[in-house]
Amino acid sequence: MSTVTPDTSGFSQDNTASNRCGVTLMNNQVGVVVAEVMGMKDNVTITELPSMIRVDADGRMDFDYDELSEALGEEQGFFDAAAFEENMSTHYGRMVHEDDRTIMFANPEDAAEHLGFDLPVLVR
Repeated sequence: MSTVTPDTSGFSQDNTASNRCGVTLMNNQVGVVVAEVMGMKDNVTITELPSMIRVDADGRMDFDYDELSEALGEEQGFFDAAAFEENMSTHYGRMVHEDDRTIMFANPEDAAEHLGFDLPVLVR
């Protein structure tokens, strides 16, 4: 169900789930390479701004550390969760860190299923 609230200033609010997730990366040497790699994926959109790079996706996106290490011209293991966190400033969606990748999920239920977490049903 979509809820759109008009605003007299010309802006509006839409509470409909977007089924999108994303991160903001620093616009530096590492961020540019990460964005280039992620931009080759079908469901990912890249938006370059002067001081940051937006990486947004439909549904889910995986930041594969070995793939990113190779693109950076480094050995496997160079790019890891710490490097990811260092270059990322914000995110939206559910983030899951694994040993070999960081996964962003648009839907919290998909992240819970991936983790094997059984979400309780709330009855009011």
